[in-house]
Amino acid sequence: MKRFFSLSSLVLSISLFVLCSAKAEIAHNFQKDRSISNKQCISCHEQSQHDWSQSDHAKSMAIANNESVLADFNNAEVKHFGQKALFFVSDNRHQVTISYDNKSDTYPIKYTFGHFPLQQYLVETEQGKLQVLPFAWDSRKKSAGGQRWYHNYSHEEIRPEDRLHWRQPLQNWNGMCADCHSDGLVRNYDADNNSFSSQFDNINVGCLSCHDDMSEHVKESTKRNISGDVTSAKRPTGQWLRSLGEKTAHWQGKKRDNSFMDACFACHSLRSPLTDGFIAKKPFLDQFTPQLPSTPNYFADGQIKEEVYVYGSFLQSKMYAKGVNCIDCHDKHTMKLKIEGNGLCLQCHGAEVYNVKKHHQHEETSAGAQCVNCHMPTNRYMGVDDRRDHSFKIPHPELSQHSETPNACTKCHDDKSNQWASDNLEKLHGKPKALSSSKQFLIALNRGQAINLEDHLSIIADKNLDVISRASAIQMLAYTTQTLTVRVLKPYLTHKEDLIRLSAASAALLLPPEDKVSFLVPLLSDKYKAIRVAAALSLLSGEVSAIDQVAFVSAFKELQRSNDINSWRAEGRMNQGINALQRRDVNKAEKAFKATIAIEPYFESGYINLADLYRSLQQPAQVSSVLLKGMKNLPKSGAIKYSYGLHHVRQKSLAKAISSFESAMSLSPNNSQYAYTYILAMDGEGKSMQALVTLKSLILNYPDKEQLRELGLYLSQKLNRKADYDWFNRI
Repeated sequence: MKRFFSLSSLVLSISLFVLCSAKAEIAHNFQKDRSISNKQCISCHEQSQHDWSQSDHAKSMAIANNESVLADFNNAEVKHFGQKALFFVSDNRHQVTISYDNKSDTYPIKYTFGHFPLQQYLVETEQGKLQVLPFAWDSRKKSAGGQRWYHNYSHEEIRPEDRLHWRQPLQNWNGMCADCHSDGLVRNYDADNNSFSSQFDNINVGCLSCHDDMSEHVKESTKRNISGDVTSAKRPTGQWLRSLGEKTAHWQGKKRDNSFMDACFACHSLRSPLTDGFIAKKPFLDQFTPQLPSTPNYFADGQIKEEVYVYGSFLQSKMYAKGVNCIDCHDKHTMKLKIEGNGLCLQCHGAEVYNVKKHHQHEETSAGAQCVNCHMPTNRYMGVDDRRDHSFKIPHPELSQHSETPNACTKCHDDKSNQWASDNLEKLHGKPKALSSSKQFLIALNRGQAINLEDHLSIIADKNLDVISRASAIQMLAYTTQTLTVRVLKPYLTHKEDLIRLSAASAALLLPPEDKVSFLVPLLSDKYKAIRVAAALSLLSGEVSAIDQVAFVSAFKELQRSNDINSWRAEGRMNQGINALQRRDVNKAEKAFKATIAIEPYFESGYINLADLYRSLQQPAQVSSVLLKGMKNLPKSGAIKYSYGLHHVRQKSLAKAISSFESAMSLSPNNSQYAYTYILAMDGEGKSMQALVTLKSLILNYPDKEQLRELGLYLSQKLNRKADYDWFNRI
């Protein structure tokens, strides 16, 4: 096999790069000059430091050296489709030569990232900008399939023009990963130059991330009162007890204060930052806006699907509702489980009820007898990392049959059907308890099925449902209705639950203008920044009175700041443009949409938004230019092809529009809207019979047929084709 580089060119490129990278490293130091060191804690807290050193937090990031690097750098060559990499050591530095097609670069490995079950590696591609390499090291044992290099996207080719390519913003350490892998991280993103000067206090996750700055405490001569410790005595006096006849324990004592978990949620959640970096002991909603459980990140019943971490699933659980917190199960410093196996669950759940074959129906030593395998099934992320669902749901194979949700039974018995699992569970435990109507409506809503407003509101009103699911349903009100009365939304705008108020502030866009202003203004002064920002966003197009301008301007500045913080990626710039449009600032919107394309040329919405702006300004030549550029950079984007078709319709070029719609349809075969517009354009050009025949051949390919069926009935009636009319009525 022909090698993709020569030895002489490799030596030359290495020597040249070492000179350049050394200069870059001197120019930017990722460690703060006046950092808050965790070392100040060790002299008094040796045992805590010893425990912490065994944690994943301690190994979250490290300078790449012989001690921290776990992977094979002995001239290891790996390939994935058109991408190749050679990992080697030269001049006592771990390095990589990485190429795609004919483009090849050599970089020193600057940092390791994580350690188990995989370790990733960071290189500095530009001064102050770190990117995650596309090949990771599987650090599991060889017997488990580990001790190998593998590509982060093993089953697909990620070309340089893909958003997921390792050089693109979505693989950037500064924006995507940094704040959760190092103490006291600030991104320091310069939007004008699209550059970073990010710095941290400590390279890994230590005392500072959970306990905040304890420098003043170190100076004290007396011991600190541990009642202020976020992970110990701050929890009120009490314990989990089981009374006679109780199957599970209840908390006995003062009500627990679990607010310390906000520090855990800061990293163990899918969220959008409102501040540059975060501070321990500061409320979660004062620093982040969380992503609530909904598709496509979660399955319809709330089980985890994409990489969503723990927050969204744990808040659905009955255990969270009862007051269980993270360190009931995890050691506060090692973060490992306090007890391995079923013993962990049996701290609160009666062994005589749950740890017997009558309950779990498996041999005691089998995997099926382990509580977590039924109630915390795993999903695999990052190729090798199996993470457990923390919603602690009961398996429902009967639900899986019609809702396309997974269940632990058939996940383990992968050769069996959902019907088999459902039948067996019914034999062993009787008929499953019927889901509440509101839960059924929520599942339908998450599956994209239409429900009426009354049923939608019943989800939100059901106090037996977990709060985060109710909040998610509020955010989805726009799927069911285009308008709301203030009578419907008012109770949630003033609700005591913070997530409910947050979602209601977003849903307030559906209120009449005068009511929207009247009832959102108080939320501009809410105690949490996430809610203030949501209220400001909903009021961008509103007429806020002069007396309330101070509150609005303050919240609006927080909104702008959050957009600026996220403007290193396309979504942040796009939000800046959308917000500018709502405030009728066309020039700022145009600048933001152009910047969206500049920093992420493979983000399709950037082209579509800019083209729509030019359409509103009646600049058809600009519309065409932008969409043509988009199609050149993203030839597989059905959305851009569709937008180009709509542009041709507006220019009264139906033949060209039909061609574009047909391309869009083939690129996005599941999008029934593209098919609908394609058929409608054919009819508009006078090809009604051809449109009818084509529709009959297409309609069965789409699960969502209603709009296409209505179009078929219209065409059949127009052409006086009774047989076809009856056919569309039957499907």
